[in-house]
Order: sequence, then C-alpha cells, then structure tokens
Amino acid sequence: MSFRYLNPKENTKFKDRHTIKAEDQKQWYEKGKKADVGIIGLPFSKTSISYSTASEAPSTIRNALGSYTTYSGEKDEDYSNVTMLDYGDVPIHPTDTEETLKRLQVSVMEMLETEACEKSIILGGDHGISFPSISAFQQKYGRVGVIQWDAHHDLRNLEDGGRTNGTPFRSLLEAGVIEGENLVQVGIRDFSNAKAYAEYAKEHGVHVHTMQDVEEKGIRSIVSEEIARLRDTVDMIYLSVDMDAVDQAFAPGCPAIGPGGLTAGELLTSVALAAKEPLVKAMDIVEVDPGKDVRDMTSRLAAHVMLRFMYT
Repeated sequence: MSFRYLNPKENTKFKDRHTIKAEDQKQWYEKGKKADVGIIGLPFSKTSISYSTASEAPSTIRNALGSYTTYSGEKDEDYSNVTMLDYGDVPIHPTDTEETLKRLQVSVMEMLETEACEKSIILGGDHGISFPSISAFQQKYGRVGVIQWDAHHDLRNLEDGGRTNGTPFRSLLEAGVIEGENLVQVGIRDFSNAKAYAEYAKEHGVHVHTMQDVEEKGIRSIVSEEIARLRDTVDMIYLSVDMDAVDQAFAPGCPAIGPGGLTAGELLTSVALAAKEPLVKAMDIVEVDPGKDVRDMTSRLAAHVMLRFMYT
C-alpha cells in the first residue's frame, strides 16, 4: 500500500534547509575515521553521595545538541566544519565499582590510542569519573594540569565510604597522577565544604578560587592567569566542569544544587576562554542529573558548554 503522507522510514522532524544543527556534525566512531572532537560517555553514578541519575546524562546532553546550531551570531562564523566522533558509552558493571573504574580508564585510554581526534569530551556520570579519565590522560600525555569548575573541593577522605563523587581529586593527588600545584579550583562555594578539606587543599598547594574571588577579581582574569601559569609546568590541560558550580537558578538538575554559584554566562565565557589554549586537550562534564532537571535546563547548558569548548 502507498501512503499519501506517511513514510515509515523517514524522519519527520522539521528541517530548515539553511540551518545546520550541532548534532548533524556527529558521527559514530569507525576505524579510520577522523574528526576534530571525540565524545565518550562514562555513565556511572552509583558512587554518588546523594541519590543521582547522572548515569543518564550522556544521553540527555547528546540529545540537547539537537537544540543548537553551528552558527555563532556574535562572531558571525559558522562552525559546520567542526566534526565529532562519538565512541558511545562504556558499559557499567552492575555491582563491582573497582571493575567499573577500570573499564572507564581503559576505555578512555583506548579512545586516545585511536588518535582520531585532536580534542576529547567526556560525558559523566558523577564527578567520580574524573579519577579514571584524568588517569588515562596522564598515561598518554604526562604532566596534567586540571582546571576544575566546582562548588566543592572533592577532596574528601576515602575512609568514610571509599571512592565516591566527593573523592576524585584526592584520589588523583594521592595516586601521584597530578600534583597539587597543577590543580585549579574555580567557584568553590561558601557553606559547601569542610574546613579539613580546605586545609588539605592548602597543604597540597591546590590553587583555590572561591566565589568571592570570582566576584571580586572576575572569572576571565582568574582563568587567564591560571592558564598562563600552567602553560609553563604541564604537558596538557584538562577541564573538569561540575555543573553544580553553577547557581541553582541556571542548573537545577544537579544532585547538590545551591545558591550563590556561577551564572550560566560566567561558566560559558570561562570555558570558551580556556578552550582557546592549545594545551587544553580534554573536558569532562559531570553531575547533570536528568531526574532532577526542569525542562532539560541543565542538560541544555551542558550542551552549550560543549559548543563553547569545540567552537573556539
């Protein structure tokens, strides 16, 4: 039978002939393919201190790319020439946390070994995924500098519960994967951390910039100065974006929302500024909880963070 309107194989989503969406530039990885940016999903949130469905975020963030075009009106530039290769999501072990962390690290390393892309975007998951991910980049590149947008230090002890989304940077420091002076924390928020962890950060030489520092000095100035400093000491720079660094008004879909955080504009501006540095090779986006989100606001902001990272 022939239909006048129906076509079972056709995507009936509206398509404007003059508009290219960001998702249109994404292909699934196949051996031999090359692209500007590689994407991998690490959908792991079982070690979150608070209940979280952040494991679902890689899908919702990818879907949000369909809401945005490749054209920057501010720069009057179309970035449709920037391509993405999607390596898919790492399968998570249903019960074994250590096995999962191993799978995550091995998978990020295998992505890097394909040498198919200049830059990488890692979609979490909770912030615990930064430990295996950054460990893989350290294996590949050597000395890694990290700029971490976050309300929290994520330097909790490992005695009270083992590795969680509150321990990734302590794990990295104690494993010798990164050095304290090469870790920069931006947006650390009042009444969101313990004194012991602020002191731990000081003792290990971590460069901490609180929200008060951001308000007084400006986030562009902070990020510019830290990039210039790291440039002389590391082999690559990794950006780690915990979405709870953003005020709850702009990112309601995080397990640990709170007032007094960064604006969406401050996050986007500072990520774009950092991404211009040639040593910046990777970025993770973590702590997006689709189950707590409102109209995908947080996933959409995360997708915008991806665009600012890619379209520099």
